[in-house]
Amino acid sequence: MISVIMLTYNREALVGRAVESILAQTYHDFEFIIVDNGSTDRSGQIADEYAGKDRRIRVIHRERGNIGSGRNTGLEAAKGEYIAFIDDDDWAEPDFLEFLLSLTEESTADVAICGAADKVFDEKRVMGPEEALIELMWRKKYNMAFPTKLFRRDLIGQLRFPDEGTYDDIALMYRLLAEAKRVAYHGLPKYTFYRHPGNNSAWTTDHSLLTPETLDEYLSVYRTRTQWLSDKFPKRESTWRYFEWSFMISMVEKIVRLAIPNCERQLAAMKNELLRHRAEFLACPEILEIEKLLVGNSSLIKET
Repeated sequence: MISVIMLTYNREALVGRAVESILAQTYHDFEFIIVDNGSTDRSGQIADEYAGKDRRIRVIHRERGNIGSGRNTGLEAAKGEYIAFIDDDDWAEPDFLEFLLSLTEESTADVAICGAADKVFDEKRVMGPEEALIELMWRKKYNMAFPTKLFRRDLIGQLRFPDEGTYDDIALMYRLLAEAKRVAYHGLPKYTFYRHPGNNSAWTTDHSLLTPETLDEYLSVYRTRTQWLSDKFPKRESTWRYFEWSFMISMVEKIVRLAIPNCERQLAAMKNELLRHRAEFLACPEILEIEKLLVGNSSLIKET
């Protein structure tokens, strides 16, 4: 019924906890596909040991690739009607799968989303694609990450993660939600993201870790996202543009305030973009008061 996909790479101290959390699920009709992404420690061996004890586990060993290509390997092997993801340094609550499947079935939704330990809201909503996308972009109740979500397999179809880059979630999540007819959300916490310095998204909570390469990838994906969503939902074009500018002004403020090094080129490009579109940004109904102050600060976004 459900294919759970987990990519692992050099997490020998953590991967066992993630595996155990799936094996402890109250819902049992699942296959657990573990993709060993070229680990040089015992992560792949640990996965094999678990597979020897539970026939629901299938381990695929592959040469090192990016996160997206590894997840694609799992998708190609998956046979379930639904797809769920877990990261090898996180863990799920025992009723994680049961909760998401029930939410999907009772709402006849293509995507079900639960809360996480750091985003807890006892609120239930069923949304159309545009509403779900806007809620996603606010990042207040759920985020871009693939864990915490259950997808109908036919929704994913031929869509695949990018074979290059680091942040595959921001490049694919919006396309999946845009294709969904119904998205169900219930914010009770059924998943925990383990935040640590080696985490791929550590920079989002410690902005001093931001690199020019990360910023380049985000800016490129957000530009593509704005264009793609504007083509699909043209009446909401100003909203999609707002969220791209909102990211930019946030990054400009952080780079300047924290004196983040090596981002001079990206900083200049974002300042110039915001300066050119200042009037449009200020006219966006979604704009926050702090953003009005920042974008109105000529010394902050003056052309460089």
